[in-house]
Amino acid sequence: MEIPAQDPGLSSSPAKRTLLLCLLLIGVTLTVYFPVTHNAFINFDDDSYITDNDHVQAGLTWPTVKWSFATFEMGNWHPLTWLSHALDCELFGLHAGEHHLVNALLHAINAAVLFLLLQSATGFTARSLMVAALFALHPVNVESVAWAAERKTVLSTFFFLLALLAYGWYARQPKVSRYALVFLLFLLALMSKPQAIPFPFLLLLWDYWPLRRMATSSPPPLHNLTAAAPQRPNASRFSFTFLVLEKQPLLLLAVASAVVTLIAQHAAHALRPFAAHRIMFIRIENALISYVRYVAISIWPSGLTLFYPHPTKLFPAWQVGAAAVALVFATVIALSLWRARPYLAVGWLWFLVSMVPMIGLLQVGQQARADRYAYISFIGLFVIAVWTVADWARRAKVPRASVAVAAAVILVALSVATHRQIGFWRNTPTAWLRALAVTQNNFVAHTGLAIYLDQQGQTEEAALHFRAALAIDPDHLPAVLGLGACEHQRGNLPAAIERYKTVALHPGDPYLRSSAYTGLGSAYRQMGDYPDAQQSYQSALQLSPARPDALVGLGLVAQHDGDLAAAIQQFSDAIAVAPTDIAYLLLAHALEQAGRSAEAQAARQRASLISPDLDQAQKQADALLAGRS
Repeated sequence: MEIPAQDPGLSSSPAKRTLLLCLLLIGVTLTVYFPVTHNAFINFDDDSYITDNDHVQAGLTWPTVKWSFATFEMGNWHPLTWLSHALDCELFGLHAGEHHLVNALLHAINAAVLFLLLQSATGFTARSLMVAALFALHPVNVESVAWAAERKTVLSTFFFLLALLAYGWYARQPKVSRYALVFLLFLLALMSKPQAIPFPFLLLLWDYWPLRRMATSSPPPLHNLTAAAPQRPNASRFSFTFLVLEKQPLLLLAVASAVVTLIAQHAAHALRPFAAHRIMFIRIENALISYVRYVAISIWPSGLTLFYPHPTKLFPAWQVGAAAVALVFATVIALSLWRARPYLAVGWLWFLVSMVPMIGLLQVGQQARADRYAYISFIGLFVIAVWTVADWARRAKVPRASVAVAAAVILVALSVATHRQIGFWRNTPTAWLRALAVTQNNFVAHTGLAIYLDQQGQTEEAALHFRAALAIDPDHLPAVLGLGACEHQRGNLPAAIERYKTVALHPGDPYLRSSAYTGLGSAYRQMGDYPDAQQSYQSALQLSPARPDALVGLGLVAQHDGDLAAAIQQFSDAIAVAPTDIAYLLLAHALEQAGRSAEAQAARQRASLISPDLDQAQKQADALLAGRS
């Protein structure tokens, strides 16, 4: 990409200064975020994206590439995100620190690209650097970096910012080849996460300011705005109609991405029906109040956590009214100053527009809002803050040294807050306990903590949290399923079966229903009801065809019925999906019963090679064969 036209006569000294500032920004960001390398994966999406995802763990194989482009898993079509996780597994295995480090590196690079983008578009170096530093160090962005599953946010934003930078290159000399680069980078951003869908609309704002391509965006008087800006040649100006038509290919791509996203979310049962939150009014009220809360945490970022539960009843009328008045007032002020201070209108509309797909009018998931949604949107607020303060300081003739000291104090304070926030993502219990500490009625946090406790063998403590979740939301299926598993472990099989059936017969998430049917199969098998066990395992596989625990269950049923050929096939199929030591030991036992001793010995050898504790694996295999688990 060529050198920006607004830096005429660029000598090696300014170029070196820009490079050094980019390196400084990257270095500071990585230093602040280095603690993420000590963080573990958490049991909120990290399992589905990485630790329990066989396709991703296989690395960059051709089957993984094909799957990445074909799957709607996790309610999105984002093949580049899947491939990036697969590459991490190829390079680092399941060492969480390296996965987190890649996120931090992408975030640092995003900050540097944002600096280059603003500097090239506005001509201001110090202001652009401050916006990029706020983006890099604000604690609201910790979620997008310290949460491994949010690779999609930092990766999509990387291509999004590059697309904006390429658009500035195109705007200086419109050519098809340059437009094609913008189109390609936008496509890559959408293939990482659909958060980039508003890009064509944001480009119209970018046309108005800072690029000034719009015929109505005549420059304000020098004494109002640009006295401190470098002198730059005037950009070519076009009518609003032309600029809209110019965006049509990008708009069509955005619409296509939106349609694919809706299809993916429908396929994953991620879209929440209106009845799930009583009435549409709750969503509208939540959207209004969330906008205001986002602005509040941009100024005072406290109480941040990984999950904010969606309200289930209407807000007090005064809160909704105050939020609506505040938003209207801010919009009127910003638009009334569109000539004198165009950054106010552009920054504010950037925030409002970029947040629209994630504000919750079309509800996906059970969250009221999320810190990760601010990653791109807050750029507009940071621009408003920096440009407003800088213009005021210039008019008031505040010494530059004083402004620099104030900026440094703010960045240090944000760095301290970010360092503290990173600590809340250290591991699963830390993350969920933080959520319970700063939110109310957080049934998702109770469930996530309960699942972790159950995996650690703390069944009684897990059951308490599952019950706490169900006391808040009796229809929260993961908690119903988890409590069924707790009853199962206690040996209370009738209670476990009742819970499992509640989930299995619910027309919801296919994976949850598959898990429930697998639990039913295990409970029936322990009760000696092998026909119902077989039917349950088959129902699980209809919903999730490559489910290894259901395949093992069918193998155990077939072995009990004396059908050794079927048992061997089912165990082999389970191993093909997830080669575990227990599955190999079960296969070995079936092969021995079938008189295939050499193959049985080979299976045992494979189990010994991959097992961290072969004796314990053998005990678990024996328990399964005896119908005790």
